[in-house]
Amino acid sequence: MAKIKQTAGKDTFGEFAPKFAELNDDVLFGEVWSGDRISLKLRSILTVSALVSKGLIDSSFAYHAKTAKQNGVTKAEMAEILTHLAFYAGWPNAWAAFRAVKDVYADEKDGSPASRGGMFGIGNPNSAYAKFFIGNSYLNPLTDPNKTVFAANVTFEPKCRNNWHIHHATTGGGQILLCTDGFGWYQEEGKEARALKAGDVVTIPANVKHWHGAAKDSWFSHIAIECPGENTSNEWLEPVSDEQYCAL
Repeated sequence: MAKIKQTAGKDTFGEFAPKFAELNDDVLFGEVWSGDRISLKLRSILTVSALVSKGLIDSSFAYHAKTAKQNGVTKAEMAEILTHLAFYAGWPNAWAAFRAVKDVYADEKDGSPASRGGMFGIGNPNSAYAKFFIGNSYLNPLTDPNKTVFAANVTFEPKCRNNWHIHHATTGGGQILLCTDGFGWYQEEGKEARALKAGDVVTIPANVKHWHGAAKDSWFSHIAIECPGENTSNEWLEPVSDEQYCAL
């Protein structure tokens, strides 16, 4: 995880309280927030929960609510988090928090694609490959394939999945999936399907028939990384039938 750069402490208190500014910017954000043992999304959820529990619904809460959105906490998830907290942290605290986050998520509509995609964003409709998917998918390229290994954030609406396919290569090749948001499935031919959640990693060998996509009741996003190899190509095959999929 890249180290988070924060200057709010130095900008606000640099002359008045330089040590406090250093602890805020360099230690809290530069070290604690930049740790790699838990995700930024989980850190945001923990921070929002702690502030609501203390009743600290101020400018710092507004900042962390915006950060939570940037780190992939969707509008629906934030609403569920605050509703849960209301029973443990107090109804007035949750009420005040809802007022604040309502403004943060004002540009999103429940269930809209724009609110999906996790921290990397949903991108655009994956129209070029639509014929190889059941349901709607979205693509947000993260790297330039002409300059480096290609990586893209792929988002599936509920029930959406791609066809069975194979990443061919004579040496190397294959694909890596870094699951970033929601719940989904991955399956290789002849094996049981594997349930996926944010934080899971899937290593797809070359020349293995497989498919992946969203769960029936959840959006799902993963970063797809094309592994370098010789004589690489993708072969798209038959769709995953409703009977196969609905049996999961």
